[in-house]
Amino acid sequence: MAYDPKLEKRIQENLKSTRGLVEKKMFGGVGFMIHGNMACGVMEDDLIVRFDPDQHNQIMKRAHVKPFMATRGKPMAGWILVEPEGCRTDKALADWIKMGVEFAKSLPAK
Repeated sequence: MAYDPKLEKRIQENLKSTRGLVEKKMFGGVGFMIHGNMACGVMEDDLIVRFDPDQHNQIMKRAHVKPFMATRGKPMAGWILVEPEGCRTDKALADWIKMGVEFAKSLPAK
């Protein structure tokens, strides 16, 4: 299945002034990298967000969130998928993107 191009455009608009941003095709969708570290992306209709793994249990309790599954079917700590309902508004999307960008910026550049 193709990924949601409207969500991709919304993310691009939100990140347009972000330094060190690279857009890369991945996961059958698109990822947004900050200095080589994944911040967020689109997979099918869902938003992918990367964040501090120490917050995983807390983030998983939020509405419209589901685990991002690794290749072998195991959830990846520090990675989630946000269903379309969870990022329908620009504010909600911006909050998720901010979380991913802040985490990506906290990591050493690749």
